[in-house]
Amino acid sequence: MAISNLQSCRPGEGGVSLTSKKLLDLLNKSIAREIQVSVQYMWQHVQWAGPEHFAVSDKFEDIAIEEMKHAEKIAERLWYLGGIPTTKPTPIIVGGGLWPMIDNDIKAELEAIELYKEVIKVAKQEGDNTTKFIFEEILEQEEDHHDFFTSVKEGKRRK
Repeated sequence: MAISNLQSCRPGEGGVSLTSKKLLDLLNKSIAREIQVSVQYMWQHVQWAGPEHFAVSDKFEDIAIEEMKHAEKIAERLWYLGGIPTTKPTPIIVGGGLWPMIDNDIKAELEAIELYKEVIKVAKQEGDNTTKFIFEEILEQEEDHHDFFTSVKEGKRRK
């Protein structure tokens, strides 16, 4: 297939998908989640106030940018496989103060970890090693984000 014909291979445009609907749906669910947390963490970076703000604000911004890069990478993979990437995030929860923000972020990262383990499992079952590899890399970064947010919360408990 010529590169110029790739766009015409999208489902609904007379093309075929290169994977199961289940995996395509999981990838879109992953994109929606990545869009959600990239906005959520960026707004938290902007809105967080107080002395703790200066200690971790830049890390919120870094994580937000990393999450947007995840969304892009997953969208590129989804597009290649014949899907159409969503533009709708899952519900964004900015918070209402520092500790509710952190609790929401810990929850979001745990949800991502579970979702990405499922994507890896399905990709492996379908023999899609590229998607499996992409999500193994992203999973490692999500676990780092979870570690950061839980460490911030643990720092609060030690005081």
